[in-house]
Amino acid sequence: MKTISNVLIKNLGSGIKKVIINDPKTYNSLSFNTINSLLKTFKKINNDNSTKVIVLEGAGKGFSAGHNLKEVRSLKKRSKYLKLFNLCSKLMIQIVEGRKPVIAKVHGAAYAAGCQLVASCDLAYSTNEAIFATPGVNIGLFCSTPMVAVSRKVNRKRMMKMLLTGEPIKANYAKEIGLINDHFSKSKLNKEVLKVAKTISSKSNLTIKIGKQAFYKQLEMPLRKAYVYTSKMMALNMMAMDAKEGISAFLEKRKPKWKNK
Repeated sequence: MKTISNVLIKNLGSGIKKVIINDPKTYNSLSFNTINSLLKTFKKINNDNSTKVIVLEGAGKGFSAGHNLKEVRSLKKRSKYLKLFNLCSKLMIQIVEGRKPVIAKVHGAAYAAGCQLVASCDLAYSTNEAIFATPGVNIGLFCSTPMVAVSRKVNRKRMMKMLLTGEPIKANYAKEIGLINDHFSKSKLNKEVLKVAKTISSKSNLTIKIGKQAFYKQLEMPLRKAYVYTSKMMALNMMAMDAKEGISAFLEKRKPKWKNK
């Protein structure tokens, strides 16, 4: 297991890396230090060709409580607040724009920027007891940056209720509104997440990278522009060796041998 400050990196085999936010004393709060560590970690793993999938989780009692409020209170200057929120936004964008699929594995609470982190991941699974919230309104600080990620997964009326009331939601409702993919008992969560991660890792790295990039870009485009863009991406994908190999393997009824080229 490797460590970058408050972040642990564990190799799970099959091209799967586990990233653990390791600051349980602050409920894995997203302090300057932790955000910087996560940025370095994701950059390092994204550049590692042997890694195919990333699983993100929190140590201790829960996933993440969001920003460290003691640290936030100590900043006092607008420029310092802006630096923190810009840095956190950079982390969320890096996860979305990264080459590797990221799966959030959630237990306990994922609040504010912690909920934002879950929403920024490509997939998310939790324990049955996990809770999610954008509770900034309760402390006079609207969850404006967290809502960017969460509102891209949850429809407007349900998102606004979370933002305006600050009330936490349970895992079954989080699944219903699209914030997470599914929830399981504590004893089953690890097995289920690993099953999904292994399925993804069995695919072509190159194909996954092209597809992930195209998915998020086309979401922000008008319909016609999205089709023009994705047609270009499909043509680009078809020029890869893996697309040719995959089609041949399917027609020849055999297992593909990916070259990731």
